[in-house]
Amino acid sequence: MISRREALLAAIATVPTASAVWAAESSRKSVMHSTVFDWEKMDPQSTKVGAKRAVMDSPVATLDRLECTTTTVNAGEEPHPPHQHPEEELVLIKEGTMDIMQNGERKRVGPGSVVFNSSNELHGFKNVGDTPATYFVVKWWPPGSSGDKAK
Repeated sequence: MISRREALLAAIATVPTASAVWAAESSRKSVMHSTVFDWEKMDPQSTKVGAKRAVMDSPVATLDRLECTTTTVNAGEEPHPPHQHPEEELVLIKEGTMDIMQNGERKRVGPGSVVFNSSNELHGFKNVGDTPATYFVVKWWPPGSSGDKAK
């Protein structure tokens, strides 16, 4: 049988744990609900190779994190060297002609094309056209994965 003293000590010990859980939950962003993102209202930020627009970056009902950005790359440029990351992503080509590298293979794509980059597979992009190329990147982190922005 548990003594009153043991019960009191157990109750006192749970307070810091409950406080830490509450603090962690309250510091999380709230879940994004149905929303419209108007292209004309997105503020483009200049980059060394073109421009970038942040569309969304938030938890949603079924994912720890959903992120969408747009990138505009000037003719002949690439946004960054080929890379890989644990999250998967879809790339939707809005305009221009892109050379897509995936695991050493290259493919040329244009407006309306959709590119899927799998987890931890090497990929890269280059604008091979004569005009700027713009594409949307959609990334997601499933529940329990590290959707931490530090990565």
